[in-house]
Amino acid sequence: MRFSNRSEAGMELAKALDSYRGQDAVVLALPRGGVPVAVEVARHLAAPVDLLLVRKIGVPWQPELAMGAVIDGSQPAVVRNEETIRLAGISDGQFDAICQKELAEIERRRRRYFAGRAPLEIAGRIAIVVDDGIATGATVRAAVTGLKTRKPAKIVVAVPVAPPSAIAELEKEADEVVCPLRPRMLGAIGYFYRDFEQLSDEEVIRLLAT
Repeated sequence: MRFSNRSEAGMELAKALDSYRGQDAVVLALPRGGVPVAVEVARHLAAPVDLLLVRKIGVPWQPELAMGAVIDGSQPAVVRNEETIRLAGISDGQFDAICQKELAEIERRRRRYFAGRAPLEIAGRIAIVVDDGIATGATVRAAVTGLKTRKPAKIVVAVPVAPPSAIAELEKEADEVVCPLRPRMLGAIGYFYRDFEQLSDEEVIRLLAT
């Protein structure tokens, strides 16, 4: 099975989330690819949509190696990978400096996408985290961990496609994982889309305004 594009994937995913229609839910998109998927889900559920901006905190000399992550919100949440921090010999000062840099990037993106509008309040509500697919799930797991500090009533991770191994890991963190397509051999997420072009900031802004 392949989706025509992210919007079609969002429509299919929305059907699997039908039980949340009429409930107090907020749909949280991981930009940029998760936005068109999330917009269709939010439309079907008649729920508000917001962004969940996550930035990796990388080891200074090896930025691809995550020693933590920061997740936006009225009080941004920081997730630390203590083992990586210890093995890399990172001081609190070094960690905090990189964290502040990533927080600044999060704030830049929020101003760009939402003209400075504050994040939606999700305490006591159902938070549905949406992306266009999951390969390893590392970013989504960080997002879920940080999201817990904002005290939603329930965290649901919803994606059109992900391998069973990634779903199993996410099920340890989220209250529920919804995924219609679960190939054992994923390869690349883009393989399951006919149109998987990268979105521009302008397209994200347009979608959020609809």
